[in-house]
Amino acid sequence: MKVLITGASSGIGKDMAKVMASKGYDLAIVARNEEELKKLANELEEKNKIKVETIAMDLSNEENCKELHRRVRNVDILINNAGFGDCGNFTKTSLQKEITMIQTNIIAYHILTKLYLIDMKANGRGKILNVASIAGFMPGPLMSTYYATKAYVVRLSEGIREELKKEKSNVQISILCPGPVNTNFNNVANVNFKIREANSMVVAKYAIKKLEKGKFYIVPGIDVKFAKIGAKIFPTNLVSKVAYMVQKRKISGH
Repeated sequence: MKVLITGASSGIGKDMAKVMASKGYDLAIVARNEEELKKLANELEEKNKIKVETIAMDLSNEENCKELHRRVRNVDILINNAGFGDCGNFTKTSLQKEITMIQTNIIAYHILTKLYLIDMKANGRGKILNVASIAGFMPGPLMSTYYATKAYVVRLSEGIREELKKEKSNVQISILCPGPVNTNFNNVANVNFKIREANSMVVAKYAIKKLEKGKFYIVPGIDVKFAKIGAKIFPTNLVSKVAYMVQKRKISGH
């Protein structure tokens, strides 16, 4: 059994690689940081007696995504985890960073989900876990682009799930929707969370457990579950106002 994990050099992706390795899965792990990938691969191979393939690749490049699919075949579980955010007023944040974010958080997910889903449907089995966020269920002033990318992941996955149900397919798709997690995301996004952050390994273990049970919405933490419900039942303008206040507290130096 083989698991492909993107964004595996740090944070939730790295911890999910550790969880999957402990269960005896062979891994293909992808990230831009080749040194960190090799360190992780050596650790997991030695500890768990599995095979780990490392692929240093920037998935914001569309052709790299297609090349990854050509290189890594016979995947039983795909975990789309690569991604990053940014924080600040929309007119003041970097346009190039946002374009790269869209390419990584949306286009890479889209390409890999489509290509591997085609393979899995042909084989009659397989699982895809798309790492979204609680952000995908609400507007996100001061992190507008990031929230929008996660909304895309949520809606894409929801649509695919219904198609698979109607086809009575054995292939499963799920989405992981955590709240703030203590990872390198904060540094890349230039945010400083003032609210409780979840432990990355706790989230990873919870995600894999629910994935194995066939859960679609994987939402770790009771407070995050309430946030998802609130985003659904309260008016969008109210949710947006609350989100703005939360984001304002995140911006470094404020």
